[in-house]
Amino acid sequence: MARNMVQFQKGLSEAEFRKLYGDEAQCLALVIEWRWSKGFACPQCGGAKHCHLKPSRSHPRGLFQCAACKRQTSPISGTIFASTKLPLTTWFSAMYHMTQTKQGISSIELGRRLGVSQTTAWKLKHKLAQAMMEREAQKPLDGRVEMDDAYLGGERSGGKRGRGSPGKRPFLAAVETTDDGKPKRIKLRRVKRFSKRAVKSFAETHLKKTARVVTDGLGCFHGISAAGLTHERLIVGQLGHSEKLPQFKRINTALGNIKSSITGTYRGARKHAGRTLAEFEYRFNR
Repeated sequence: MARNMVQFQKGLSEAEFRKLYGDEAQCLALVIEWRWSKGFACPQCGGAKHCHLKPSRSHPRGLFQCAACKRQTSPISGTIFASTKLPLTTWFSAMYHMTQTKQGISSIELGRRLGVSQTTAWKLKHKLAQAMMEREAQKPLDGRVEMDDAYLGGERSGGKRGRGSPGKRPFLAAVETTDDGKPKRIKLRRVKRFSKRAVKSFAETHLKKTARVVTDGLGCFHGISAAGLTHERLIVGQLGHSEKLPQFKRINTALGNIKSSITGTYRGARKHAGRTLAEFEYRFNR
């Protein structure tokens, strides 16, 4: 049997991670390189000439002082690490665990591995998940796209069942595939409700105009045509269950993996569904 190349791709071992990012000086040097890849540029005047002030108690990572305007800049200001009191090695370790675990990682488990409290791990995790969400928002899907509606969670005890259940969080899922059906990238976005307006907004924001979208016959998907995209609707009731149709194979596989992953890792994920979905999306796309 052929191996799934995504599932069996080589990851970064913990030994390799510690070698690359196990020291505070290594992490700081990388942050500086990523922030100023072409050399220091003053955020106030754009000047390149500067001096580096030694670390102090108030600024343990030192400061860069512009020779022109004398503006002092911390190497982590304006980044996700701004004002942090945690070592950069802790941040890098959090990024490692969040991106290398296939099923995701809860804040309790992350706290155990980092040696910090659950509250600190929770804040770290959500800041990184927000960065993942913003990063993925810049890359719309194109080509053939399978799209479906889905929910996180189920009915609450004694509550209403079905689509109106108060325990469910609706979201839209779209998978970009190759012409022969292999998955490339995914988009997962929470919506208030499944409506034509919500689908139209999703399509305009996260899909290119050249995308060819395949959906079932749910009425809200008329929003795709309203957004000016090519839309192929398959009335599932006439063809059988969508799970058995090859046209929806990739989106159904992805949704199954998402729900299994979240159910097995998180409790109360529905409250922060947007960032939880962003984590899965980020890992899937890489």
